[in-house]
Amino acid sequence: MTTAIIRTTTKILAPLILVFGSYIILHGHLTPGGGFQGGAVFASGLALLIVANNKEKVKELFDKVPLSQLESLGALGFLGIGALGLMGYTFLKNVIADSGFLFGAPTPKGINPGYLNTGGTLSYLNIFVGTKVLAGLTSIVLIFFLILRRERDEW
Repeated sequence: MTTAIIRTTTKILAPLILVFGSYIILHGHLTPGGGFQGGAVFASGLALLIVANNKEKVKELFDKVPLSQLESLGALGFLGIGALGLMGYTFLKNVIADSGFLFGAPTPKGINPGYLNTGGTLSYLNIFVGTKVLAGLTSIVLIFFLILRRERDEW
């Protein structure tokens, strides 16, 4: 049973939590956190949406979200980026660093505030790990919700 307070609070907090999770995923190579932590924060925002709504609304929200495909994409992307490192003779070698490619810009010398596009393959790894974690954790919460939150006449 959800109350108006829970639904209203969720409408305010869930977008902020989702943005914060995305921030942690994208800045994982510069600040504390990373793909796993950001994915867990993002999934907690989605879990809040699941818990605050009724079964029909949750089905409507997540009916078109391909969580299984997102989780597979995360795993395959991580392995693909890791395999790129084999061009540099080791799995997960940062072959994009200092290449000028997206996220591969050279790191400026000296003290700097940290530039988002200097992570090389680390940025991609964080994105793929974050995608896998958010899809996996959201799937777990969604399955528990759909199994345990039955209407009284379904029992």
